[in-house]
Amino acid sequence: MDDQNKRVIETALLCAQEPLTVADLTRLFVEDVSTGEINDALAELQKAWEDKGMELVHIATGWRFQSRLSMREYLDRLTPEKPPKYSRAVMETLAIIAYRQPVTRGEIEEIRGVAVSSNVMKQLEDRGWVEVIGHKETIGRPGLYATTKQFLDDLSLTNLQSLPMLEDAAPMAAAEQLGQAVIEFDPSATVETVVVTQESLEVDQALNEPGEEVIPQSDQADEAK
Repeated sequence: MDDQNKRVIETALLCAQEPLTVADLTRLFVEDVSTGEINDALAELQKAWEDKGMELVHIATGWRFQSRLSMREYLDRLTPEKPPKYSRAVMETLAIIAYRQPVTRGEIEEIRGVAVSSNVMKQLEDRGWVEVIGHKETIGRPGLYATTKQFLDDLSLTNLQSLPMLEDAAPMAAAEQLGQAVIEFDPSATVETVVVTQESLEVDQALNEPGEEVIPQSDQADEAK
């Protein structure tokens, strides 16, 4: 692909409000341009921007330019906002949904060993990171929760296979690894979130003891901070 066409693709991606797919990019041209040519151009653009403050990334919904992590602490000073807090309950619940999906609320509670409050689920749904994708064919037909494309896009992931590899199957370990990805996505919350991941997300050893009984919902419930 010639330099002019690559410049067209680059400009479209820089000006786009949303990620663009290869199919979107082919519509930029009157002449026939193959998907292979588009992909080659995208690879060349990625390389051309390697030493700049912006990077071209491939995420779940397409391609987009975004600021590099090293730049975000400066950019955040232009739009200061109160940093969000992610509690231990929120991060463990998100991690279980991300790695075990689709799961019901009851299955999440069984894995964590404690009840999951409605506030935790609401926070994740309001953030656009989880949604109900169906119902389990069992008594009560409980909702099945899964992560969304918004979750993948926000964490700059192409698909679920791009999630951080788990070194430990425990919910806490998954939450801590996923928490680091959330920190990278949202540097404005770095200070508060690091406090949460290091302190509020401290492993509750009792939850990992062999044979530990599930705590009934009436006895204990997590609250999102």
